Amino acid sequence: MDLSLSPADQKFQQEVRDWIAENFDAELRAKMALTKNGYVDKASQVAWQKKLASKGWIAPNWPKEYGGPGLSATQRHILHAELSGAGTPNVAPFGVSMVAPVIMAFGNEAQKKEHLPKILSSDVWWCQGYSEPGAGSDLAGLQMSAVRDGDEYVLNGSKIWTTLAQWADMIFCLVRTDKSGKPQEGISFIVFPMTLPGITIRPLPTLDGPAEGQHEINQVFFENVRVKIKDALIGEENKGWTYAKYLLEFERGNAYASGLRNMLRKVRKIASKEMAGDVPVLRDPDFARKLARTEIRVEAIDATEQRVLSALSAGQNVGPESSMLKYQGSEVQQEITELALEAAGLYGNPFVQDTLALAEPGTNAESPTPEHLLTAAPSYFNYRKTSIYAGSNEIQRNIIAKMVLGL
Repeated sequence: MDLSLSPADQKFQQEVRDWIAENFDAELRAKMALTKNGYVDKASQVAWQKKLASKGWIAPNWPKEYGGPGLSATQRHILHAELSGAGTPNVAPFGVSMVAPVIMAFGNEAQKKEHLPKILSSDVWWCQGYSEPGAGSDLAGLQMSAVRDGDEYVLNGSKIWTTLAQWADMIFCLVRTDKSGKPQEGISFIVFPMTLPGITIRPLPTLDGPAEGQHEINQVFFENVRVKIKDALIGEENKGWTYAKYLLEFERGNAYASGLRNMLRKVRKIASKEMAGDVPVLRDPDFARKLARTEIRVEAIDATEQRVLSALSAGQNVGPESSMLKYQGSEVQQEITELALEAAGLYGNPFVQDTLALAEPGTNAESPTPEHLLTAAPSYFNYRKTSIYAGSNEIQRNIIAKMVLGL
């Protein structure tokens, strides 16, 4: 496998670096330095995504016919690696990376015309309605009902862990449209506005202590919500399980290595400044051993991503290998936040609820702890989620055992 970049790809890499240097401004850098989950406030998030959209880089995986930039697999990897390595805000995946591919593959022309341009421009914020209180990793057990009444569905039930639903204009949902057969055979995939009567959003505060309005997850309740079937239903009724599996390949196939290296740089910064007795934590033998082990895991993830990149370049799909990256990448994310908290020591105790407020221009808020340690505890608590979302890591191992190892 040749890991060297061609002259054209090297030129593209430099173009990306120059663009980041020009557009990733000091104010946004300050906010990202204090984020605990890779996102910032909605206004800043949307502004950044619109910058990417104006350059044509917000949806590098999209085909050109739908407004994609026509990048090669290697160029897409370079773009992601440079953005992630620079610590720029994550692009919210719910529209661009999750529902859009489903609409492209299974939606009708009216749905494509209605939704895809608004996703590409970041004019509409999407959220995902999959998990329910009684159906998480066992998603086929979902019970939210969609009952036909003339040309409408009447929706009743609830969705849980709905990320940033309080910001969302639209939602894509898995709903039960038939209870007569196997659970997977009675599920449909629908999309509809979050402004419809009968929708209630309740925040679920998490251990990382989000400030009011900045919480990450919610429970969403649907009480006799009416949606037009011709607008809402994507593809065929009762085929939603097929579409959901298609979507999950995109949700789980993210590249991790560049972001993990950026997280490791932050850990090294902390460990070089904080002391373990008479020496920096970075020189403590036990800490250095654990840091080296984590760095080796990151390099192994990078090698796997390079193999996937090679397959994509040859026109192959990611497939179940995405499960390998998801469970390894999420575990290492947690491992790195554990190292950061260990290096912070006692300074991990003063818990700052709203670290982003300290980055607001003109703020006179005083920090109870050095700035480079502000996110150590919040990030540690926030990243407890990574081994659960997008299918728990136990589920990923089952997929790997069956689909990759043939067990």
